[in-house]
Amino acid sequence: MPEDERLPQPTTADIDLVTVLQALGDPVRMRLFAGYADGREHSCDPRHLGLEHLHKSTVSHHMRVMREAGLTTTRVAGRNRYVSLRRDDLDTRFPGLLDALLASAPPSTPGPRDAPQDS
Repeated sequence: MPEDERLPQPTTADIDLVTVLQALGDPVRMRLFAGYADGREHSCDPRHLGLEHLHKSTVSHHMRVMREAGLTTTRVAGRNRYVSLRRDDLDTRFPGLLDALLASAPPSTPGPRDAPQDS
């Protein structure tokens, strides 16, 4: 796999509303979604996502569901994976949807955490 390749994802026109909403019907994926809304790329390491209580394969499954629904994009850089929200694509396809979903997310829903910073 070449450096900085994107994993398969639907085109903007192929993102389906029902599939997006089904993907967000899981509390873990809603938590990831809320965290990805910061517009940055996030490591796929469960420890950096605040999901250390879940098995790595479970976290990978949640990320795959979100990517295949068109919510996120995953950039491959060597052996690392970086996930970010497809905000522009989703806003183009469903104007106002992301803001409505984020506004309705429970305030206690923490988002993914970034890798610890060296001080």
